Amino acid sequence: MNVLVTGATGFTGGHLAQYLSARGDTVRALVRPRSRAKFEASALPAHGVSAVEGDLTDGASMKRAADGVEVVYHIAATYREAGQPDSAYRAINVDGTRHVLEAAQAGGARRVVHCSTGGVHGHIANPPANEDAPFNPGDVYQETKLEAEKMARAFGDRTGVDVVVARPIGIYGPGDTRFLRMFRGLARGNFPMIGSGKPFYHLTYIDDLVEGFRLCGSVPGAKGRTYILAGPRYTTLEQLVQLVAKELNVTPPRLHWPVWPFWTAGLLCEMVCVPLGIEPPIFRRRVDFYTKSRAFDTTRARTELGFVPGVGLEDGIKRTADWYRAEGLL
Repeated sequence: MNVLVTGATGFTGGHLAQYLSARGDTVRALVRPRSRAKFEASALPAHGVSAVEGDLTDGASMKRAADGVEVVYHIAATYREAGQPDSAYRAINVDGTRHVLEAAQAGGARRVVHCSTGGVHGHIANPPANEDAPFNPGDVYQETKLEAEKMARAFGDRTGVDVVVARPIGIYGPGDTRFLRMFRGLARGNFPMIGSGKPFYHLTYIDDLVEGFRLCGSVPGAKGRTYILAGPRYTTLEQLVQLVAKELNVTPPRLHWPVWPFWTAGLLCEMVCVPLGIEPPIFRRRVDFYTKSRAFDTTRARTELGFVPGVGLEDGIKRTADWYRAEGLL
């Protein structure tokens, strides 16, 4: 198939573009003009992925990029950056998604796979959560992602465009640095365990995730459906830390720090740093990592898509740690 991947210069989108190309699809990567050098320096061109210039904020450029493609995988989003106003999240995550949908319709695409996030559910009070669990977004990123997926479904209902929503959970693997802080902190003996360590955490290895996206884009019966894409099992945060520590051959932290001093420090740091556009050394979302449960049920994706994650948690942690070591990051 001819497909378009937005966000292809990022971790998840880049892996997806390479994976689809390797399976025989003709893959276009949406690349902003200022990201052209990053694309050329990446592994994407060598894997047969071509660049098409465009910007989510520019509807006309999106229509040019999507012209004639059969499936659009909309992975691009703005995540969490210090000092970024709420309007920037809405411009990319909501308005940008509308431009993608309109471009897909104009270009004759048969399906749009919209990447949302499991974060739209927020803290999972009654784990594990499935796709019908209550929404409880905890910050502007999650709020705008929820707004975007609701808009995408409504667009599909109104226009007949085939929209599938995917909610990935805890993405990790070689090439990603979001969990580097934990790995490096444990390796160096300075990872703080805040709170009880009993909340659940759920990870999804990148290779499994991109196969889940492919299934969302190719299984006929997925039309109009929403799928949680998550790894084979979840653990408590304390168990996850122990697994990483075991792989690194270090002793996991025994001391548990109370939550409130870190949460208060995060609030104060945000109040001072965010208006100045400075990344806070600690912020409340980082404390949420220790306190909010994330545990999910993937029955729908397994039964309707045939989604069966193949990389176990221990294996995924080992592969990730090996990559960190090879890159000199630990």
